[in-house]
Amino acid sequence: MDIKYFDNAATTKVKSEVIEEMIPYFSKQYGNPSSLYSIGRTAKKGIEEARKRVAKLINCKPNEIYFTGCGSESDNTAIKGIAYANFRKGKHIITSKIEHPAILHTCQSLEKYGFNVTYLNVNEEGIINIEELKNSIRNDTILISIMYANNEIGSIQPINEISKIAKMYNIIFHTDAVQACGNIPIDVQKSGIDMLSLSGHKLYAPKGIGALYVRSGIEFEKFIDGGHQERNKRGGTENVPGIIGLGKACELANINLNQHMKHLQEIRDYYISEIQSKIKDIKLNGPISNRLPGNANFSFKNVEGEALLLNLDAKGICVSSGSACTSGSSNPSHVLTAIGLNKDLAKSAIRVSFGEENTKEDVDFLVDNLVEIVSKLRNMN
Repeated sequence: MDIKYFDNAATTKVKSEVIEEMIPYFSKQYGNPSSLYSIGRTAKKGIEEARKRVAKLINCKPNEIYFTGCGSESDNTAIKGIAYANFRKGKHIITSKIEHPAILHTCQSLEKYGFNVTYLNVNEEGIINIEELKNSIRNDTILISIMYANNEIGSIQPINEISKIAKMYNIIFHTDAVQACGNIPIDVQKSGIDMLSLSGHKLYAPKGIGALYVRSGIEFEKFIDGGHQERNKRGGTENVPGIIGLGKACELANINLNQHMKHLQEIRDYYISEIQSKIKDIKLNGPISNRLPGNANFSFKNVEGEALLLNLDAKGICVSSGSACTSGSSNPSHVLTAIGLNKDLAKSAIRVSFGEENTKEDVDFLVDNLVEIVSKLRNMN
């Protein structure tokens, strides 16, 4: 069966150019980067070149990039690292109700150790209220962590405004940009971002590699003890092939960003238009315009989202009912609940996230099957 893939927010296919650049570091230049002999030095040089490429994508200095194992590790390192380094100054953290579980569960973990967390509300488009943010700041607030763009409904937060407020009160600002990096322009200097998390497998690099940007001068506690790798902030032998792959993927993303965004937006808008014209009793979740270019999340009234997903899978179509990291949960999406959807609407939602290989013909195939399956499931109900 020919697979039609529309779940790029969950993971992306590794690009052939990325694989090609990784291969020598598995079998030829396989030395430990901490070793002094030639293949070790070559591996080390490859890591530092990759660091430059990642830094260029978000406009920071190479020495402000720390390689991690994934986006979740980057989030954990940022939040716990700042919390443990600054607990004498204060124990209050501000985040939002629609963050990725890597943020929410990390904050909940810190609450067990005496930290206080404020979870900001969002409006029906999934955007925080700036005034609520200002009113939530306390004398002991040490960190604000608001995601750049939501993984389920694609809403893009007012990052520049949040950053200005954080600076006004001398609070560190972290953003989970796992969904945004490689899909929209990011400039940490212009935006005033202090810390940023990204993940390789969301931008056509392999799984098992991520990065954390930390502005020079910000102190944070290490998350993994061990050797002196990553400037003594992340112990453990580096995943050299993964790092090389992430660097190459970031380089390609930087070169192709405008074209990539245009392509994704065109097929996403076509999909939204086709769904709205061919299926009744639906709801587009998230903003109409201020969203990630490849994201579209619809609720289909009187349809169980899981049944819809499984029927699509039987046709060789891959979509998602929400975050891949909450798959298997019987509860409705915390994101859709936060934007005001009732339980039935939240459980009827399907997220489609397009990638660079998707075409309008793919969209036609998806829409035709959705029309058929939604009608069948509604008749069964």
